Amino acid sequence: MAADLQAKYQKLAQEYSKLRAQNQVLKKAVVDEQGHGTSLKEELKMKDQSVRKLQQEMDSLTFRNQQLAKRVALLQEELVTTEAKVKKSKQKGADSPAQINQERQSVFDEDLQNKIEENERLHKQVQEAQERHKQIETELRERLVVLERDAVQHHDVVDGLKQKYMDANEKLQNDKANLEVKSHSLEREAKDCRLRAEECQQQLKNVHADLSRRLDQSTNIIQEKLPFNDTRLAEYYTLDVPIHDRRHQLKARDVSAQAVAFCQDLVGALLNFHTYTEQRIQIYPIDSATDVISPLNQKFSEHLHENASYVRPLEEGMLHLFESITEESVTTLETAVKLKPFSEAFTSYVCFLKKILPYQLKSLEEEYEHSLCTVNLQARNVELQSDMQKVTAIFEKLQVYISLLALPSTNPEMLLQTNYNVVFTQLAACLHSLHDVMKDISKHYSQKVSLEQEQPTITQKLETTNDCILSSIVALSNVTGKICTFFSNNLDFFTAPSVYSSKKGMGVIDPLSAECMLENKKKAAAYIKSLKKSCPESVPYDEALANRKTILSSTESCEGLSQQVQQSQEKITKLEQEKEHWMLEAQLAKIKLEKENQRINDLENQYRLTHTGQMPSIDSAQANGSNSTIEDLDCVEKDSKEPVRSTSLVGMLSTYMNDNEIPDEESREHLIKSHYMMRVAELTSQLQIADSKSVHFHAECRALAKRLALAERSRETLSEELKVANHNIVRLQDELTTTKRSYEDQLSMMSDHLCSMNETLSKQRDEIDSLRMGTKGNAKKNRSR
Repeated sequence: MAADLQAKYQKLAQEYSKLRAQNQVLKKAVVDEQGHGTSLKEELKMKDQSVRKLQQEMDSLTFRNQQLAKRVALLQEELVTTEAKVKKSKQKGADSPAQINQERQSVFDEDLQNKIEENERLHKQVQEAQERHKQIETELRERLVVLERDAVQHHDVVDGLKQKYMDANEKLQNDKANLEVKSHSLEREAKDCRLRAEECQQQLKNVHADLSRRLDQSTNIIQEKLPFNDTRLAEYYTLDVPIHDRRHQLKARDVSAQAVAFCQDLVGALLNFHTYTEQRIQIYPIDSATDVISPLNQKFSEHLHENASYVRPLEEGMLHLFESITEESVTTLETAVKLKPFSEAFTSYVCFLKKILPYQLKSLEEEYEHSLCTVNLQARNVELQSDMQKVTAIFEKLQVYISLLALPSTNPEMLLQTNYNVVFTQLAACLHSLHDVMKDISKHYSQKVSLEQEQPTITQKLETTNDCILSSIVALSNVTGKICTFFSNNLDFFTAPSVYSSKKGMGVIDPLSAECMLENKKKAAAYIKSLKKSCPESVPYDEALANRKTILSSTESCEGLSQQVQQSQEKITKLEQEKEHWMLEAQLAKIKLEKENQRINDLENQYRLTHTGQMPSIDSAQANGSNSTIEDLDCVEKDSKEPVRSTSLVGMLSTYMNDNEIPDEESREHLIKSHYMMRVAELTSQLQIADSKSVHFHAECRALAKRLALAERSRETLSEELKVANHNIVRLQDELTTTKRSYEDQLSMMSDHLCSMNETLSKQRDEIDSLRMGTKGNAKKNRSR
């Protein structure tokens, strides 16, 4: 604390010195600007004096100009008089006076021209002097304004710095007072802490005595009551159920799942590679469809045809291993029994690779012995031969390391636990070298394919087969790269110590004892599960209230929706009833309409017959009948003028008959159809509105559910932040206790130092008093003498 205060004081002193130097610089700048302003003012005065001089010169020039103008006027008058005299003396006609007049006139003209030019020149000088004066004056005024503004800014800066110095000084004084108060409070807290420390020491002594007493009791009980100690014998100790590491099991299952995926990709790539290699042998260098291939390639093709029986067990073995790793089990090399079948499948595949390697090398030799094989193609085949040998050698190494990893589950004495890390690291190195070799094969085979495509005798079938083989090799390179990176990333997990290795006194683990331990673990878990009673989960009061509000709002909305659904269902039933009613009404109206149409047709026929005169001799009965028909037609016309209305729950239908036209069956049916179509459209629109409302309510409910989920997440984050804050509080309290202890130690050291200083002062005072007493006694003796 004192070091921090000293550092703050040093920083403030440095800032104060910097500001003081800046203040001096600013003061110098202000003084320089003031001197510059005074010099500018003096220059302005000089310019004013020069302007006044120029104004005086201009006044004198104007006065002289006026005099010249008067003189010019006099000369013009004299000219006029001379001209008049010349006119009077024309009669004389002498040559000499005319010549004299011309000379005088030329002299006057030259003098006048000179005066005019001088006047113009003086006017130009005056105007230029005025413009220069105005320009200089404006420049000086602008410069004066700028300097005044700078001076004001400098004054403001100086005032601000002064205020800042005052504030800093006040702040330092306040900090000093606060620190003094804080030091006094810390001294009091140090005294209290010292007292509490003494109490804690006393309590620690009591607790230590109590714990030692309890330890003696527990040791006596163990010695007297415990029948045996299972940690003494490793055989019994291996049967103990270890602590269940769920995180380790989940990690192991995740890693095994990734391994299964990579193994499936590897198996697919190997199957494609071997299958397409078999197809290539059947095509190149001799096509089996046109000619018989060599016995070597026939045997090689037969072996390659059996690749699935060697490659498929790899995937099956990895799947069985993945299924054996569960969350409840304990996964170690000793308990991974399913690793042995995978190792056997891998061994069989390696034997298959070693079996087909000579055939593969001889097949490549047969290719570059072909007549069309170039030098570059032979070089590529040689490189591929060396690559295939490297691949087989690396697979043999992998088979050795995988069989070593499978030993602890069958014969644990053959591989010590201390050698697990070495096996895993060597396995990772082999995977990296396999990836490098696969990249080389991909590179060399792509070069070989490009060289073969340049040959004129290449077929489309061979080209497609080469592309397929190249794609399978690229897939193998990618899969091996993924596997090596996966293994390197999880190498720490593989080399981590197992659950058993953390126990003390653990020897070699027997797989049978590991199996018994797993059975004991299952029995213990079942027993604990049977003893465990399910307690009802409690909800906080605030959360329960919020849930109750949301449930009430959701129930109210559900009730409202159910009521709306019931109302809509009732409306639908009513509409169906109305529909049936109107269908019956429509059938009756159709029957009536047919009868009326028949009657109208009869009446129209009779009316036509009466008007055309086709029946000249008619009876009275017929005449009466025709009169009755005419009256019936009049009644029909009257009825057609009046509207026919029909009302129901569906709506009201009104139809009008024109005066000239009688409605037929089709027009009425069209009107009824259009009316019902309008009603159906209205009902469908209402139904769509109800559907949209229900969708809106559903979306709102989903939004509320999302908000609830977000609220839960925020609650979890806040709880985590609260844990972090509590952790920080505990850490700060620990720091506070440590600082208090350090202050207490410092205060104790200072108090001891003060005590020693007080002792030395008291000794010095005693010596001084004794010396004074001795000097006084000597003085008295001298006086008595």
